[in-house]
Amino acid sequence: MARSGWNFLFAAWMVALGATLGALFIGEIMGQMPCTTCWYQRIFMFPLIVLLGIAAYRKDLTVWVYALPLVLIGLLVAIYHSLLYTGVIPEPIELCGAGPSCSGDTMLLLGAVPIPFLSLVAFSLISILLVLVARSPSK
Repeated sequence: MARSGWNFLFAAWMVALGATLGALFIGEIMGQMPCTTCWYQRIFMFPLIVLLGIAAYRKDLTVWVYALPLVLIGLLVAIYHSLLYTGVIPEPIELCGAGPSCSGDTMLLLGAVPIPFLSLVAFSLISILLVLVARSPSK
């Protein structure tokens, strides 16, 4: 049964890797500068590649203890950003940072999915997977 815990851990690492590569692609290849709130989300996502990758390599199913706080803080920032983007929070989107805005049409992936929602999905998936790791038998 420990194998299922490792599978959840590996899946969490893959989500973090995909989210980070996606953020780097959008910023470096597509040339879209992230807003300040996007940078805060990256601060909590980027270290997860290292933490979850090493834990998956070492089969350390206790990684959830120190990775989940990073994920939950990143999730809170992503929720705030998504609420700001959708207008639920009444502040204009420019207040999410002094840099670029996330409100333009260039912030849509495939013309339909807002980029701020991708971070919300990634942090949500990783948190669910880490809870499954925590609940899996260790041996």
